[in-house]
Amino acid sequence: MPEPERLKPGLTAERTVSVEEKMTVSHTGRPVLSTPMMISLMESVANDLVQPLLPAGMVTVGYEVHVKHKAPAFPGEELRVSAELLEVDGRRLLFGVRVLRGDRPVGEGRHRRTIIQAARQAS
Repeated sequence: MPEPERLKPGLTAERTVSVEEKMTVSHTGRPVLSTPMMISLMESVANDLVQPLLPAGMVTVGYEVHVKHKAPAFPGEELRVSAELLEVDGRRLLFGVRVLRGDRPVGEGRHRRTIIQAARQAS
């Protein structure tokens, strides 16, 4: 599959989210944003960045994540989740992803997605 013309390195997206109790784990003694939820936020922003630029019937799926969870985030805190498209290699996309609380990194790393044909609904 050729690269979709509109997908170019340098595209960015950002979303602001508030940490909710349901996004936390509590085994730490105090509820704190879970690593799986942080990764889910990163993947979601990366997906939302490119989805409107894909041909009809195409979607992306994540297949690789390399991130560090660097600092805690607590319920009620506001986070900025961002993704930047770093590379386009045919169907394969590489993103830089980051979660910030103010100016402090909560998590950052790289995330890969691939473009696939969306599954058809059963009749």
